[in-house]
Amino acid sequence: MKPIIFCDFDGTITETDNIFSLMTEFVPVESEKIAQAMMEQTISFKDGLSAMFHLLSTHQKDEVIQYLMESAVIREGFGDFARYAQNNDIPFYIVSGGVDFFIEPLVEKFGPFSGIYCNRADFSGKQIELIYPNSCDDECAKYKTQGCGCCKPSVMRKVAKEDHYKIVIGDSLSDFEAAKLADIVLARDHLIQRCEELHVPYRPFTTFHDCLKIVQELVESKEAVVTR
Repeated sequence: MKPIIFCDFDGTITETDNIFSLMTEFVPVESEKIAQAMMEQTISFKDGLSAMFHLLSTHQKDEVIQYLMESAVIREGFGDFARYAQNNDIPFYIVSGGVDFFIEPLVEKFGPFSGIYCNRADFSGKQIELIYPNSCDDECAKYKTQGCGCCKPSVMRKVAKEDHYKIVIGDSLSDFEAAKLADIVLARDHLIQRCEELHVPYRPFTTFHDCLKIVQELVESKEAVVTR
C-alpha cells in the first residue's frame, strides 16, 4: 500500500495551540468560557472557533499576525520529516482547524505540500469572521459527527485512495474522528488518552524525529510501500 500523511497543525506541527495562545494574549477572560465549553463539547468546535475570533477586531489584524509569527514554535524535526516525504514522493497533507493567515506563512519554507486544508479568515468587516471551506460530508451526517469546521475525515475521504496506507498525526480531540480512519495514528497529548480509551491503535511521538523513524520503519517493512 502507498503511504499518505494527514497532519494536524496546532499543537502538532507547532509546539502549542496557536489559537488558544492568541486568545489568551488578546481576550483571555472572554475566550476562557468559550474554550471550556468546547472542551466539554457543549458547543461545536466550529461555533466555538467562530465565537472566539469574533472577539477580535479587524483593526487588530497586523498585531495578531505579528504576535503569531513571533510566538509560534515549529516542533523539532518537522523540516526533516517534510523533506523525507517530498524526497520519497509520499503525499503530505496538512489538515487543520486553524486558520490560513498564520498556517500558510509558518509552513511555507517547509513546502511544497500536497495540500493545506484549513479555515479561512475574512477581515472585511468590523470583527474577524471565519469561513469554513472544508465542511462535513454525508458520512458525517450519518454518524452525527458534524460541527468540526474543517472536517478532517471528509478531507481524508476525498483525497485518499483505496490503496493508500493512511498515516494520521495529531494531538487533540479534534483529530480523533480522523484517527478512526487511519491505518496508523501518531499521537501526542489528548489524542493519546482518547485512543487508549477507545482502543484505537497508535504510536506516541514527541518530536518529528520520532515520526520520521516510525514512517521509515513502515516503509522499510513494506507495510506501507513507496512507489515511484
